[in-house]
Amino acid sequence: MNNKIILNTAIATAITLAAINVPDAEAGSKKVEKCYGVAKAGQNDCKAGPGTSCAGSSTKDAQGDAWMYVPTGTCDKLVGGSLKPKK
Repeated sequence: MNNKIILNTAIATAITLAAINVPDAEAGSKKVEKCYGVAKAGQNDCKAGPGTSCAGSSTKDAQGDAWMYVPTGTCDKLVGGSLKPKK
C-alpha cells in the first residue's frame, strides 16, 4: 500500500513539473528529458508504442513505453522512471 502511495505521488509530481516545462521542450531547451514509465493513463506526452497515436494515448498507469517530459535529472529519481522505454 505504501509503495502505491509513493508511486502515485511521484507520478503526480512528474506531471506537475512536466506541465510547467513543456513549452521549454518544444523550444529546444535542454531543461527537460523524456521519462518513460511514470505517466498516468492518458497523460503521456507523445506516442506510447504500437496501437497509439500521440499525446494522451497511453492505456495504463506507468506504461513502460509511454513517456512524458520531466526536468533534466529528475527521471532517475522517480519511482519507475527510466530514460529508455521499458518492456
